[in-house]
Amino acid sequence: MPLILLGLPLIIALLSLMVPNRRILGTISIVGSSLIVLTALLIARQVFTGSIVVWGQFIFIDALSALILSLVAIIGFMVALYSLGYLSNDIKEGEVTEGRIKRYYFWLYIFVFTMFLVLVSANMGIMWVAVEGTTLATALLVGFYNNRNSLEAAWKYIIICTVGIIFALFGTILLHYAAVSVTGEYGSLDWQNLRRVAEQLDPVLLKLSFIFALVGYGTKVGLAPMHTWLPDAHSQAPSPISAMLSGVLLNCAFYSIIRFHLVVSESLGPQFSSNLILLFGVLSIAVALPFIIVQRDIKRLLAYSSIEHMGIIAAAVGLGSKLALYGAFLHMINHALTKSSLFFIVGNICQHYRTKRIIRIKGLFKTMPVMGPALMIGGLAIAGAPPFSIFMSEFLILSSGFAQGRYGVSSLILILITLIFTGIIYSISKMALGAPPNRVKVGEQGSFARALVLISLVPVVILGVYIPGFIEDILQQVTTVFMGGNQ
Repeated sequence: MPLILLGLPLIIALLSLMVPNRRILGTISIVGSSLIVLTALLIARQVFTGSIVVWGQFIFIDALSALILSLVAIIGFMVALYSLGYLSNDIKEGEVTEGRIKRYYFWLYIFVFTMFLVLVSANMGIMWVAVEGTTLATALLVGFYNNRNSLEAAWKYIIICTVGIIFALFGTILLHYAAVSVTGEYGSLDWQNLRRVAEQLDPVLLKLSFIFALVGYGTKVGLAPMHTWLPDAHSQAPSPISAMLSGVLLNCAFYSIIRFHLVVSESLGPQFSSNLILLFGVLSIAVALPFIIVQRDIKRLLAYSSIEHMGIIAAAVGLGSKLALYGAFLHMINHALTKSSLFFIVGNICQHYRTKRIIRIKGLFKTMPVMGPALMIGGLAIAGAPPFSIFMSEFLILSSGFAQGRYGVSSLILILITLIFTGIIYSISKMALGAPPNRVKVGEQGSFARALVLISLVPVVILGVYIPGFIEDILQQVTTVFMGGNQ
């Protein structure tokens, strides 16, 4: 089953290069992504019913892997659906040619493949290769429009993330060096093997290894101060790709940090790595704040919001209690679903208004009677307003911090996210309300896209007031995997 999951995106990617007709290409994408999400959910079901998936020395899928794997597949399916109308409109407006569409789908499914490889790899070296693979695939998608701004963003993305991944490589090499005398050559980067022998590893090398891995993979997560690639890449990529970058790629990169963290915690206890993760998490929230308040570009606003929310997840993991970890992984789900929905909404709005500048987008309630209210709902949700899902996970994380007696850091996070809330709502309100520009016509195109956006907002609302039993069970299992790494 894992090999099928890895093979499907590669097959779809190759087919994308061979099919000349855009409609057939879209059909292949929808059918292929449907098979991918079905396979991923079957694997996740197997894991969540108590059977860890292991294949040789190369594939290992536990509850943590299965959770993020499911998010990648589900959001990938939504992106495949949304891309049909989005790309058709781009062709209609002359933004891209029909010939470039096959490249879009090729790199999209290579991107999906590399994320899956990150999540199923039992070997920390292969995981590193896969994370670097996500950079190469997405750089070409960031520069998809082939204009000056998109190419500049793509090069900035490649350069910064490549420097970061070199740090992660050095951390991986140090981990290998610390383990090879204990495990032998073939088991030195096997994640499960490393956890079993962690107490025998050199603590100095482990500390250095984690620091390099945190900085390296943290660059890909968008943790401050290594975040500078993220706003440019998210703002210049096609909106479906921005949804993937923000919704799931950042989680895959953070997954890599977690794997290092669990190995180091087995050896040194959780304090060393937890405190570092907490520090970078709070710093990321603080750095996002001023840029959100003064932001003029709606897609860059969402990008800085992603930096904030990855900071919140990192801070929760750094707090380390069972309630904080439960909140962290719930927040991971909430952010992935909410932010991908918002990028779909903003993609429709930017195409309709032909601009990303907040000051030029006015009167959405009047010009786009579906997207306007949807943007308001999505904006309130991503800002953390009750009763939406992100409020629930933020409340759990902050409750955990105060319950641990960490009043200083918890109060700081509360103040920062409150100020960010005001910044996001101010920008969203300016867009939704007021008189629309005369140049913008009233009405929306694409009933399918509107339906997809509304459907994607449903879990954002539901998870704020009710967590279904199966999600509760999944979160408990993921938290148990994590807490087991700290014992």
